Amino acid sequence: MTDRDVTVTERLSEQGMTDGRIPSKCEQICRTLRRYIGSGHLAAGQQLPAERALSERFATTRITIKEALSSLEADGLIYRAERRGWFVAPPRLTYDPAIHTHFHQWIGEQQRTAETRVLAHGNQLASSELCRWMGLEPFTPLYEIRRQRLIDGRPVLHVSHHLLASRFPGIASAPLASSLTELYRQRYGIGQGWASLEITPSAARGEIARALNLAQGSAVLRLVRVNHDEEGKLVDCDIEHWRPDAIRICLDTRALQPLATGARQVQLAE
Repeated sequence: MTDRDVTVTERLSEQGMTDGRIPSKCEQICRTLRRYIGSGHLAAGQQLPAERALSERFATTRITIKEALSSLEADGLIYRAERRGWFVAPPRLTYDPAIHTHFHQWIGEQQRTAETRVLAHGNQLASSELCRWMGLEPFTPLYEIRRQRLIDGRPVLHVSHHLLASRFPGIASAPLASSLTELYRQRYGIGQGWASLEITPSAARGEIARALNLAQGSAVLRLVRVNHDEEGKLVDCDIEHWRPDAIRICLDTRALQPLATGARQVQLAE
């Protein structure tokens, strides 16, 4: 979009004159950057000028620049990579919790490229939180797999899988960067049944922050999914930490209607 494409009404609105109020410097900066992003002059994945350079171009303080950038980040238009700067965010992925397809299939269906990297794996005892989520007794043996997941080369998800160890003998030698859903089915004969889901805001710390290129304490979206097989037996618990600018959650309640086989059930936390 060029200046010639903007109507007089749009110009007045951007200048804050339609309601008789002069916009603040922060609002002016946000509107300018929104137009650049919306018009494609700043493309997805493109790095923004450094905060110091932006403060000079807009003739304002770095505090005001930070405020404007944080506002655009909250709207999912840009994101910050630790020690690298600000970038234009790609379109959010649409995530429907009621449809349980594996990560690479789901991303591929949205014409994006997925990658999975294994960070660590090994035996563990169920923590008090895992006992509560999974309905386990204390000291229950589990097998933990921690992975980083990327979309179009950008880290967006840290996930830890906590498997009921008794159901997965020899899992340590399996290809853990592949789809666990397919691995469960092909090697152990365990298929997908129903799942319960808890969604809460959280903060990225330690390995999670590093894996997502976020500053310590940055906001993330936490999804805890407890999975069961077709017979309703416990399989595992996935704890996902997403960059909040990476996804939008859209729930189609038609998928939650009781099925004849009782194969799917999703419960959302209040």
